[in-house]
Amino acid sequence: MRFPFQSKTALRSLAALAVAGLAGLGIVGCSGSNQGSAGSATSGTINWWGWTPTNTNEANDFIAAFNKEYPDIKVNYKLVGISDYQATMRPALASDNGPDVFDLSPGAYVQQFGSYAEDLSSAAQGALGSDWKSKISSIAVDGLSSNDKLTAMPVGSTYAGSLWYNTDLFKKYNLQPPKTLDEWKKVCQTFESNGVGCFAQGAAQEGFDQDTLQAISNSVEPGYWTKASKGDAKWDSPQIAQTLTIWKDLFSSGIMQKGALGAQQYPDVNNAFLTGKYAMVMMGSWYTQYATQNAMTQALGSAGVAGAKPFPILPMQFPDVAGKGNTSEMFGDADYGLAVASKSKNRAAAETFVKWMAANAKGQQVVADRLDTTSVLKGVSPDFTTIKFVDPAQQSGPVNDYLKNASSVNEHRFALLNSDIENAFLAAAQSVASGSATPQAAAATLQQAADAAKAQNK
Repeated sequence: MRFPFQSKTALRSLAALAVAGLAGLGIVGCSGSNQGSAGSATSGTINWWGWTPTNTNEANDFIAAFNKEYPDIKVNYKLVGISDYQATMRPALASDNGPDVFDLSPGAYVQQFGSYAEDLSSAAQGALGSDWKSKISSIAVDGLSSNDKLTAMPVGSTYAGSLWYNTDLFKKYNLQPPKTLDEWKKVCQTFESNGVGCFAQGAAQEGFDQDTLQAISNSVEPGYWTKASKGDAKWDSPQIAQTLTIWKDLFSSGIMQKGALGAQQYPDVNNAFLTGKYAMVMMGSWYTQYATQNAMTQALGSAGVAGAKPFPILPMQFPDVAGKGNTSEMFGDADYGLAVASKSKNRAAAETFVKWMAANAKGQQVVADRLDTTSVLKGVSPDFTTIKFVDPAQQSGPVNDYLKNASSVNEHRFALLNSDIENAFLAAAQSVASGSATPQAAAATLQQAADAAKAQNK
């Protein structure tokens, strides 16, 4: 199981501190290219270090599938915890004893560790041809590129901005997924009157608050959030003030669950939804895995519900909460990519493994069938002839459409932001929801954070 938001936020905060420390020591970007040796492309031993897959069995499944085609390349996977990643990787990549392959995520980690990675543009071209960029999800490539260098090849993408709902609960009370803010309020009133929680979110975590705010903003004015993230628009604007006003309304109207500001998405909210206590939850494409019989059954067991019966869930579009008729589209980034260390003594074999994972149809099929991240290679989708839905008749069409639509997303989620802005989102979201700041005042703090970050980068 992967917790995208939780890991992204932790990674960025740690990475920002590490970058500052490295800059002070004058060693950022000190690693050159081709410092190691190429070796054989079809044999050898390579060491892969990463914070994900968090389940080593998943990594071993990838490796086993890879070895069916390349039996003479041994891959050793080392799981490095999120909280230890920057402290572990910094000296390892600078030494001669670091990994051959390592995980990278968009944004701060590319800035920190990208200088220790080979430019994989030629590897991507060798695997997919001169038009390789047209064959991989562009949003995933963009987030892992820096100064025309492809620091890592994306393995999978995750997309947010959607909700998932318990179809059994909606049917029980003869309800339809809400399409507007007023409909959302009425649906919640019906659930609450019957003793059922309506909607749940871990509002104590920045990443999930940011997703909801970005979805609301897209309802207010599609694309404005992205413009502000790029510095092409202001955060202290009427659009963002309206976004925060609607955010406040989710709490005051009873859509957001009681205690949301102190709740964690994982495990609190996740378990509450999967055990049927709430009808809707703010989750993205990684939640597709729970539409399946096996993953749902395992999740219920992990939540401590013995003998619980899996129920069908479906994705739904974020409601038009601004009432302007705007469709709030999803947004996303590369979940993670695989980089080849410049100092690797087995770069050729490392590139073979990375290309198989990221640009080979068989490798991407293994990724896609996991359903916790979306394949980045166009034309590859989960094999639902071997993956069993909880209710195939009800779920097959909507889930496949959802994944197909996600693959065309072109709006970023995290890649355009730094940790200072992300921390400001959490402060703004919590202060407005609690009533300690007005939407206008909170929007002003977001702009102040953006201005400070811009000044630091000059």
